[in-house]
Amino acid sequence: MPPTVGPIISANIHGELRIPPVVSKGYQAKGEYKTINGLKTYVTGPESASKAILVIYDIFGFFDQTIQGADILSTSNDQKYRVFMPDFFEGSPADISWYPPTTDEHKQKLGNFFQSKAAPPNTLSKIPNIVAEANKLASGGSFQSWSILGFCWGGKIATLSVGAENKLFKAAAQCHPAMVDPNDAKNVNVPLATLASKDEPAQDVEAFKTNLQVPNHVETFSTQIHGWMAARSDLEDAEVRKEYERGYKTVLEFFHQHA
Repeated sequence: MPPTVGPIISANIHGELRIPPVVSKGYQAKGEYKTINGLKTYVTGPESASKAILVIYDIFGFFDQTIQGADILSTSNDQKYRVFMPDFFEGSPADISWYPPTTDEHKQKLGNFFQSKAAPPNTLSKIPNIVAEANKLASGGSFQSWSILGFCWGGKIATLSVGAENKLFKAAAQCHPAMVDPNDAKNVNVPLATLASKDEPAQDVEAFKTNLQVPNHVETFSTQIHGWMAARSDLEDAEVRKEYERGYKTVLEFFHQHA
């Protein structure tokens, strides 16, 4: 049986925005892996692209759903992007069976993972050099602009990356963000999109929006679980697939407008 695909979504944003049909199972990646700043990095999109997106995956690392999302981001508009997704966990991500944690063992393993491998400073310190090295792959010697997109734990990294000292990124987005802290929003210095699931605390999401002092788009996808745009997305479910498509369309429209 061929994989189930969703409809093409179109919108007139700087030309026609087209999200390719979403493959629900057995996705074949369109990009390739390169070593950037010492990290295995998924790179996708045309080499001639003038703008770039840094994608920060969730704690489960490289998953078909997340890789497909990177491919969607790279080629869905007349404004093409080169997309880079580094393996910050260096081949040892969290095990998806740990989440949601149903046993004390799962809770302990997740806790240890967040305190060690997923501690934000470990990742944040690597980002400037990744961007600098990735710029060497741009056809013009450097990309005109960078955006950053993070999922779950990666949403926290994306938000902290565009704090008061940010000079790397022109726009940012976080999808089903983990560890939502309204105080982080006060320091964000570029336009930011936040796509929440039904599982993030609604009061934290609302307070985060209230504290943003930059152009923003904050929306809750009320039918979706934490992780629907990344590793935990069940793309064989028609409703999930539809909202996965809509989520990527929303992020792209935001980046087209602000980056």
